[in-house]
Amino acid sequence: MAEIIQRDGSWAFDGTAVRITPGLHRSVPLFRQTYGEIVVPLEAVAGVGYEPERRRGRLRMWLREGADPLLQATGGRLPEGADPYRLLVDADRSGLAEYLVAEIRHALLLDRVPQGPAPVYLLPGPPVPVSVRSSDGTVSFDGTRVRIDWADTSDRVKRATGPRIIAVGDLVRVEWLPNSGREDGFLRFVTRETVGAKPPAEKDPYALDLWGGVQRDLLTALVATAVTARMPHPSAWADAGGAGRPQRWAAAVPARADPSDVLLRRLRELGELHRDGVLTDEEFARTKSVMLRGFQEGPSSAGPVRCG
Repeated sequence: MAEIIQRDGSWAFDGTAVRITPGLHRSVPLFRQTYGEIVVPLEAVAGVGYEPERRRGRLRMWLREGADPLLQATGGRLPEGADPYRLLVDADRSGLAEYLVAEIRHALLLDRVPQGPAPVYLLPGPPVPVSVRSSDGTVSFDGTRVRIDWADTSDRVKRATGPRIIAVGDLVRVEWLPNSGREDGFLRFVTRETVGAKPPAEKDPYALDLWGGVQRDLLTALVATAVTARMPHPSAWADAGGAGRPQRWAAAVPARADPSDVLLRRLRELGELHRDGVLTDEEFARTKSVMLRGFQEGPSSAGPVRCG
């Protein structure tokens, strides 16, 4: 077995899989500690390398496209410290890192592991149920349904609509962008009905606006990954009339809702909240303006999220 143990974690290769374990040091990001150990089967590995530097080098692993729901959900946007496929290596352990790289590369050649996209997810993603409390609310996933409970600080329109419950079967894709500390992020669940409308995250009842603590908000990637792992694999996606849903779903579900119908329904719901006195005249006018502007900017691409 080839193994390297560092403050931030350890990598061990037994010839068939690489076991990546986060370190216990307080410097290890909360996301890595929470995501826990990852076992990467050799067939999921596209490549591995070691980049030596004066004080600390970097051990890096690349996975085949479509092999890992974590990479699929986050699109390569995880901060470096939270990325489980990178490990800082002290200069005096560079020899071990290079030996580990050589062993994995040798095994890839012997096993003739293909380098193209994986036809199925080769890693399982986080277990369920999973629940994360973010700056905009609490998002939970039990394996079949997503539930969003809004925080007291959420936009009033969101709080007025109550908890949002979304079945996995209704989803087209999951979009995730981290809160960088300089710019807000979001976790958006795009359904067949909402695929043509894309209001700002702070107004979208299908999205969490990530604006608070960076480390805590980063944990929403756990939910994004767990949901992605239980959706059809990207290889199953086909352009079914531009609807951006899996081909095997195409015959089982109705055609995508027209964006104008979605907008009219959302405006009716907004009008009801205004008539009931939940929204003030100013809040109604401002939210209506945001919805119309989002519609005029046009629908987003309905294709599956690709790894960056």
